[in-house]
Amino acid sequence: MRSIQKATVLVILFGVAFALLMLPLQSASRDHGFSATYASPQSGSDEPVPAFHAQPPTGPLPATLSPESFSDPVVQNAYTVAAHVKKVLYQEPCYCRCDRSQGHTSLLDCFASKHGSGCQICVREDLYTYEQTHKGKTPAQIRDGIIQGEWQSVDITKYQTPLPVAHK
Repeated sequence: MRSIQKATVLVILFGVAFALLMLPLQSASRDHGFSATYASPQSGSDEPVPAFHAQPPTGPLPATLSPESFSDPVVQNAYTVAAHVKKVLYQEPCYCRCDRSQGHTSLLDCFASKHGSGCQICVREDLYTYEQTHKGKTPAQIRDGIIQGEWQSVDITKYQTPLPVAHK
């Protein structure tokens, strides 16, 4: 009888472990490979757009973390450019859905914390925002591009070499 109980417990444990393996990985994983492809946020999804601010900030914004806090050059560059485009990041959504999991209110929150350092979605959206800002796009135009999934096409190889640190 005791061996049947042990076997039952083992079957249940393996079942739970298997079920956990089948769950999608958290978007805040520490994968810095930046090689994954993502489905377009709007493709077949009835999900609302993640949190963002529709208007420019009216008060002071939180500081982004220092790029020197991180060893990965892509992450360093993401934090460097985030410091340059804080007002725009404030107006952008983040499709890792950190508004739900972390309580973030915009893409800026990802870089005012360590969250952006472990999330390739945040990094790509940040770099996309930076590039589009330098092309003269408005925050609303950039937001439309993020919603359409254009951030997925960011060429990460351009960011393998550290950029100069932002001076605030």
